[in-house]
Amino acid sequence: MEILLKVLLVIFSIGLIAVVLLQKGKSAGLSGAISGGAEHLFGKTKARGMELVLERITVGLAVGFFVLSVVVAVVLD
Repeated sequence: MEILLKVLLVIFSIGLIAVVLLQKGKSAGLSGAISGGAEHLFGKTKARGMELVLERITVGLAVGFFVLSVVVAVVLD
């Protein structure tokens, strides 16, 4: 059981790294991070097509990674 959980954790982590690297940068620098986040929050720029798919995959892999991390920590302790 422990080995299966560890293998799943490694798969999720590699997948998360790959999906994040496939996404293009949304803004550059600190000023872009502040204004870009506000624009995304209020819906001025909406993700379409492949960007939306990558964003949803990233969220799913991130949630799975965090859940598996907690489960592995509890099982191994």
